[in-house]
Amino acid sequence: MAALAHRLSGVLLALFLPFHFLLLGSALEGADELDRYLRFADSPLVKIAEWGLVSLLCIHLLLGIRVLCLELTHWPHRSEKLRSWILPSVIASMLVGLLFLVRAF
Repeated sequence: MAALAHRLSGVLLALFLPFHFLLLGSALEGADELDRYLRFADSPLVKIAEWGLVSLLCIHLLLGIRVLCLELTHWPHRSEKLRSWILPSVIASMLVGLLFLVRAF
């Protein structure tokens, strides 16, 4: 499940980030474009999408560290120890996402 969540979050990030950077890049075209972007970014739908981005980044980071530990360490019975990373990673991701939402709204 952790490997699936890590890969799925990576694919979703790969789909979302180009649109995010495109919008950020449009803000470089001048003050009017920046004002338009800031009004757009202030909408609740965009804030929820950014919450998803922050949550995906967190889960991808934490489960990526788990993958690195699996590949680079030689613990006996390491799968049981590393399996315990799944729930804390999901909880940490939810907390980071919640903190982002509290600050965004």
